Amino acid sequence: RGGTGTTGEPPRVSEPPPRRPAANASAASPAPPLLAENGTLSYRSLVYRLNFDQPVRNAGRFPARSAAAADVVLVVQVHDRAEHLRLLLESLRRAAGVENVLLVLSHDLWAEELNRLAARVDFCPVLQVFFPFSIQLYPHEFPGHDPRDCPRDVGKAAALRLGCINAEYPDSFGHYREARFSQTKHHWWWKLHFVWERVRALREHAGPVLFLEEDHYLAPDFYHVLKKLWALRERECPECQIVSLGTYSPVRGGFAGRADKVEMKTWKSTEHNMGMAFGRDTYQKLIECTDAFCTYDDYNWDWTLQHLTVSCLPKFWKVLVPEIPRIFHTGDCGMHHKKSCRPSTQSAKIDSLLNSNQQYLFPETMSVSKRYSMAPLSPHVKNGGWGDIRDHELCKSYRRLQ
Repeated sequence: RGGTGTTGEPPRVSEPPPRRPAANASAASPAPPLLAENGTLSYRSLVYRLNFDQPVRNAGRFPARSAAAADVVLVVQVHDRAEHLRLLLESLRRAAGVENVLLVLSHDLWAEELNRLAARVDFCPVLQVFFPFSIQLYPHEFPGHDPRDCPRDVGKAAALRLGCINAEYPDSFGHYREARFSQTKHHWWWKLHFVWERVRALREHAGPVLFLEEDHYLAPDFYHVLKKLWALRERECPECQIVSLGTYSPVRGGFAGRADKVEMKTWKSTEHNMGMAFGRDTYQKLIECTDAFCTYDDYNWDWTLQHLTVSCLPKFWKVLVPEIPRIFHTGDCGMHHKKSCRPSTQSAKIDSLLNSNQQYLFPETMSVSKRYSMAPLSPHVKNGGWGDIRDHELCKSYRRLQ
């Protein structure tokens, strides 16, 4: 969005800089479906009611494993990529132990196709929640795009002459907000708070919450490995605030001798933002940094978290991550990508890799094989896109709402 990007090239005039080889932020769609005014109000009301009622589907199908008793919670941030979500849900269906989890799908778009996919989940309890300040629900006013907003590239002096409503609040690079890029960070922080504080089924939840996105894909033993990692954390690294199921690095060679090995590292947003799991203790420290998260001028939630690890949190984050990933990325066409998506091609490659190494999955034990020297890591660039005081105040308000 401004400043020199990760490639060292000068900023583009009209696009945010690419920030990593495989972005896992939900794609920024150019124009969400617009609803007629009365339709928009109806959807707002529906979303409010569903978030309040919190109907858990399949609760009766797994009576011995009520949603409140789930030992692992999966929270998926869903935008508009139905094919990616379908593949993620298929990978979940094939995972051993998935009946023990509560699946929370957090949407920022009301769409029949996405709702149909959610309705087809029959392998575990599932709860849909809806980000209540989406562009779809506020298409012509903040947090959507208000026609009185300043154009992105107008410059502050011209904006003040124009009298557009956010003229006083460009970002660090002199650009004005674009709703489609602001929404993902809003949704992530709202969802974090809503899941830990407002979902009634999780009031007593003492285990990990695993944060996913619609373009992730899970190995059949992800649940088994997550449980092992969580136990390993308690035993060998209680100061590791985060457990990650994998990184974006391609797997080279077979799984032999590596599928049961775990690395201990400093948490790095560009590597460990996929399949992040943490407990209530880490959440409580994070939510205390609400002001810092909500005012840091970067529209990426994960780079903002990196900033918090050196600016607000009591300690920088340490992470346990398996040498062989149990999570993969099917979406090389997210917010920062231009190429067209063939998610099924990607998932077929992942399946082939897993099938050819299936004898190494479900390790009986997992152990720390590498302990890297650890030190605080600062974001190497601030991306901007988050200078508007309205974004700051809305983001800070989630702790007070509903």
